[in-house]
Amino acid sequence: MKKTFAIGALLAGGVLSQAAFAVDTVQIDGSSTVFPVSEAMAEEFQSAQKGKIRVTVGVSGTGGGFKKFCRGETDITGASRPISPEELALCKENGVQPIELPVAMDALTVVIHPDNTWAEMLTVDELKTMWEPEAQGKITNWNQIRSDFPDRPLNLYGAGTDSGTYDYFTTAVVGKEHSSRGDFTASEDDNVLVMGVSGDVNALGFFGLAYYEENKDKLDAVAIKWKDNEPVMPSFETAGDSSYQPLTRPLYYYASKASIEEKDYVAKFTQFLLDEENKELVKEVGYVPLSSKVYEAANEVLEKREVGTAYQGAEVGVDVAETLSRTKHY
Repeated sequence: MKKTFAIGALLAGGVLSQAAFAVDTVQIDGSSTVFPVSEAMAEEFQSAQKGKIRVTVGVSGTGGGFKKFCRGETDITGASRPISPEELALCKENGVQPIELPVAMDALTVVIHPDNTWAEMLTVDELKTMWEPEAQGKITNWNQIRSDFPDRPLNLYGAGTDSGTYDYFTTAVVGKEHSSRGDFTASEDDNVLVMGVSGDVNALGFFGLAYYEENKDKLDAVAIKWKDNEPVMPSFETAGDSSYQPLTRPLYYYASKASIEEKDYVAKFTQFLLDEENKELVKEVGYVPLSSKVYEAANEVLEKREVGTAYQGAEVGVDVAETLSRTKHY
């Protein structure tokens, strides 16, 4: 009898011990593009909370992140494009109410190997020639893009098809979301793309500005010419003033209304994400901070718990402040 009691007491003690050391945890997943911001914000927030709140950050890609989020498996998901009507329907089906919050501006960067001296500037039409579905198996050489380019193989690297970066790039360049050739090296991990392009003089790839800024010693960015405008290089400045088009885009967080209202630690962290004092963290990881006007509008959306999205699919060249004032779809 004494032995049974002792075991019971030990088990109870173990449960109490576990409960004593349990830490409230915010769960984030989603875009690899948004990941550097999420990681920096999580570290800063956890430090300020002195271990009382933990933030876990996963990287499933925008599409993969939405699947988890809309099943109610995460509190917040990062996205490099707006939530799609199909994903919104999945959220609704599972009773998940997303609050759409901008986090930063990004210049989607086209990159080449440093020894590539011929493609320092490309037009959007030339990018379309490379990437459109009709190019598959046919456009395989650099001199097919421009006659004075060298007779070299054209090796393409890009975001995986589950990525919001892929969706935005295809919309902006090809003219139709999720439409491109399939014979390119694809990865949801931007570091894989960095390694690929930096090791291949014939390569061209694309990903978010942060990954280029982090690897400028291995890569060169391409100036982009759109319509009748002068060629523009991707940078903090050109993304901030929207002169780098059509590849400047907003990045988003989607926060679960239930998580915010039922878990005070999720509410605290979400508010932390929209604190303008943290905009230097956004810049440190290679992205363009939001303007004061956008921070103010985003905080109003959070305060009112406005559910849904301002979009019905990807849009190019949007005014983020304007989207925050739109009627939301849910």
